[in-house]
Amino acid sequence: DAAIAFDRLTHWYGGRRALHDLTLSVPRGAIFALLGRNGAGKSTAIRCLLGFQEPTTGSCSILGHDSAQLAPALRGRIGYVSEGQRLVPWMKVREIVRFQRDTWPAFDAALCDSYVKRLGLPAESKVKHLSNGQRAQLALALALSPRPEVVVLDDPALGLDAVVRREFLDVMIELIQEEGRTLLFSSHILTDVERVADRVAILVDGVLRVDAPLEVVKERIRRVHAFFDGDAPQVPAMPGLVRSVTRRNEWVLTMATATGPAESKAREMGARLVECEGMGLEDLFIEYTSGSKEEVRS
Repeated sequence: DAAIAFDRLTHWYGGRRALHDLTLSVPRGAIFALLGRNGAGKSTAIRCLLGFQEPTTGSCSILGHDSAQLAPALRGRIGYVSEGQRLVPWMKVREIVRFQRDTWPAFDAALCDSYVKRLGLPAESKVKHLSNGQRAQLALALALSPRPEVVVLDDPALGLDAVVRREFLDVMIELIQEEGRTLLFSSHILTDVERVADRVAILVDGVLRVDAPLEVVKERIRRVHAFFDGDAPQVPAMPGLVRSVTRRNEWVLTMATATGPAESKAREMGARLVECEGMGLEDLFIEYTSGSKEEVRS
């Protein structure tokens, strides 16, 4: 019952591979965050999903239909906000609502007007005179007014300051959850993701390394500190090791599976003290995207 599915999706730009064998599904009603560093393949995956470009191999689908063959009627069931909120700058807010009404059959102008009033957007102001936060809110209102079943947002809060971003996220989640929509969004702001997402995927160099509920990810990926009386020995290979740092008398190990083997190995090699701690999303994202080949799936 997936709203969105990627099936072994691979995409090359000339001699550079942007995505490799991406396979994942987004359940209906989920708030799903697609994460990765710049160039990890997030926007490429979204463009293939929406039929804006063809995959080199593999496929993707949305609402059960192949992304390469999305009919206009089906596109009316999908809301999309691109990075930077591309809106016609010289149009007034009320004019852009009317334009959408006249060119988009499923567009509900009355609903959009209610969003505009609710968000406090000035109907007589031109888009170019709106603040960044107001433009982001207007783009979201326009995307939601056809009452889409699936909403895809490509880094919609990019460039907003912390206060405006918080307001935008609160509005985004409130409006999207009103009708049980499915949301797929990418973001560079991991504190935002941690507030709103119920499931996350992390791409590392175009390869999917994490695909699990957020709470599962935070529970499984933990940090182990092992302290030695003298210089710390070299860290041996061990299952589930994402990243290791050796300080003078300490190991700092990031583990993607149970920490027991790491604790046992540290004590076996002479550690006098071993401690474990959880990690926030930002910390574990940094650790994972440093080149880890370990995986977390659920």
